[in-house]
Amino acid sequence: MKDSYEKTATIKRHEASGKYFDVNGINCFALDRGEGEAVLCLHGVPTSSFLYRHMIPELAKRGYRGVAIDFPGLGLSDRPEDFDYSFPALAKFSADAAAKLGLEKYHLVIHDVGGPVGFALAALNQDKILSITVLNTWIDVVNFKKPWPMRPFETPILGEIELAILQHPTWKLMFAQMGVNDTSVVPDEEIEAHIDILKLKDGGDAYLKLMRNFDDTEEFKKLCCSAVQSVNYPVQAVWGVDDPFLTIDTYGEEIKTVANLDTVHKVFSRHFLQEEKPIEIVDKVDQLIKSIR
Repeated sequence: MKDSYEKTATIKRHEASGKYFDVNGINCFALDRGEGEAVLCLHGVPTSSFLYRHMIPELAKRGYRGVAIDFPGLGLSDRPEDFDYSFPALAKFSADAAAKLGLEKYHLVIHDVGGPVGFALAALNQDKILSITVLNTWIDVVNFKKPWPMRPFETPILGEIELAILQHPTWKLMFAQMGVNDTSVVPDEEIEAHIDILKLKDGGDAYLKLMRNFDDTEEFKKLCCSAVQSVNYPVQAVWGVDDPFLTIDTYGEEIKTVANLDTVHKVFSRHFLQEEKPIEIVDKVDQLIKSIR
């Protein structure tokens, strides 16, 4: 399916604030601001680095190099038809992107699908990881049950229909129900930009491939868990406590147990807490980094 989505003024401003670079022949987009210790932010679905547009400059302001990349198939990065849109492949791509950007060591911030991807990245590159901050995601990939808004995308035809229905009005309704507590803090054109970016170039075809390629094996679960158990770097969880799907009671407690954390830091937002509480998240990242210096 191909939608004729164009780059709006909001997307053009976002594009102008970042840069493109080559990763194994794929043109990748990234927000990359500041100097100092690197903080690499991984997004989920159906979002992109656009979700970190407030956090990256705030990290730079505090003396860090804030970086948020777009996965292949999402955001402004290329959407090759033959790419392996699996979590392990995205983890390898993210590690290669970090290397291409010259990030020798980095703190990770991971969210949603970027959670399993980031856990795999960390597990396979532990010598490069300085810390992990976990935002609303999951780690038990075997027992994870997709929230109902995600399920239709798994199925051919039904997924294509659901994606076609996902337009500005329906997305705004979903964003209000699951994204943030107060939609007035996010301009309408920025809410809409998430869907416009999702459907650029290929109408969302690559997104559907990713949604149909979740790794739920025991082997991958063990890999993810190894990223937060008996490691030489600190791990923390920061949670949008009003997330109606990736709830703190289930998924926040899950990461707390697996990573043996003392607490899960609560942020009063929903699933897209980066939209509503970027400063509070950066505060927690900043505090964690300073605690290990």
